[in-house]
Amino acid sequence: MRIAILGKPFSDETAPFIQVLFDELIRRKADLYVVDHFKQFLSNTINIPEYVQSFNRGDQLEGVDVVFSIGGDGTLLDSVTYVGARQIPIMGINTGRLGFLATIPHDSITAALDALYKGRYTLDDRALIRVDSDLDVFDGINFGLNEFSVLKQDTSSMIVVHTYIDGEYLNSYWADGLVVATPTGSTGYSLSCGGPLVLPQTNNFVISPVCPHNLNVRPMIVSDKSVISFEVEGRSSSYLASLDSRSVAVDMTVQLAVRRERFTARLVKLHHVNFLSTLRNKLNWGYDKRNVLLG
Repeated sequence: MRIAILGKPFSDETAPFIQVLFDELIRRKADLYVVDHFKQFLSNTINIPEYVQSFNRGDQLEGVDVVFSIGGDGTLLDSVTYVGARQIPIMGINTGRLGFLATIPHDSITAALDALYKGRYTLDDRALIRVDSDLDVFDGINFGLNEFSVLKQDTSSMIVVHTYIDGEYLNSYWADGLVVATPTGSTGYSLSCGGPLVLPQTNNFVISPVCPHNLNVRPMIVSDKSVISFEVEGRSSSYLASLDSRSVAVDMTVQLAVRRERFTARLVKLHHVNFLSTLRNKLNWGYDKRNVLLG
C-alpha cells in the first residue's frame, strides 16, 4: 500500500503512538511519503527510516492509496487541499483536542491500521464548497470542506453583506459577517453562530449570520445546487474572506460567489464510527442523564 502522511507537531506524550504507527506501516512494507515540513519534525522526534520520501503542496501524489492526517480537525481540513480533485481517501488520526472529523484516537492506531488493511471501512464522500471571484483570492486553492465566511476586519463597525441566491436578492445582513457552511461545516463555525445541525449526506448549504444586528434574522438552509453571491459594504476599505482555516483580506470592490465543488472529499470511516455517535460523544448532543441507558 502506498501512503502519504500529513501532520502537525504533537506533544511528547503522543510520540510513542506515532512511533507505533510508523513501525506498523514499515512492518507491513508500505511505501511512505511524508509532507516535507512534517518529516523534518518527525526526524527530530521519532525514528523513521531514511528511505521515507517527502512531498510538498502541488505534488501529484501519483498512485497513493490513502492519506493519513495526523493532528486535529484543522489538519484534516488542510489535508483536503493537498488531495483536491484526486479524491484520495483520507484517514484522520486525532492528536489534537476535539477530533470531530479526525475520529481515530491516537491510542487506537494499531486497530485502525488492521481495519484499513482488511477492508473493514467505508468511504464517506463529503461535499465541498467552491469560491468563484473576479480576482484569485485563495492562490488557486478555492475549495474547502467546512465553510466560507465573509467577516469584518480590524474595526468595531459592522459590515453589510448583500446576499443573492441564483441572482435573486435574499437579504442585506447588517452583522459582523456571514457564514456559508457545507453539511460537514454545520458542526463548526456555523454551529457557533446558532446554525442548525445538518446530516453529512444532505445536499444543502447553511447560511448563518455572525452577530446580526437584527432580531428577526435567522440561519437559513438552501440547496447546494444554488449559487450564492455577495456584495459587501462597510466603513473599511476591505473585509476578510475565510475558507476553512485560510483567511485573506479582500478589497470591497471584489465580488465573490460560492457553489458546490464538482468533486468531493473522501473520508475513511471505520465501521464502528458514525456521524450520530460522534455528535453524542464529541459535542454531548442531546445529553440527558435519562438517556444513558439508550447509549
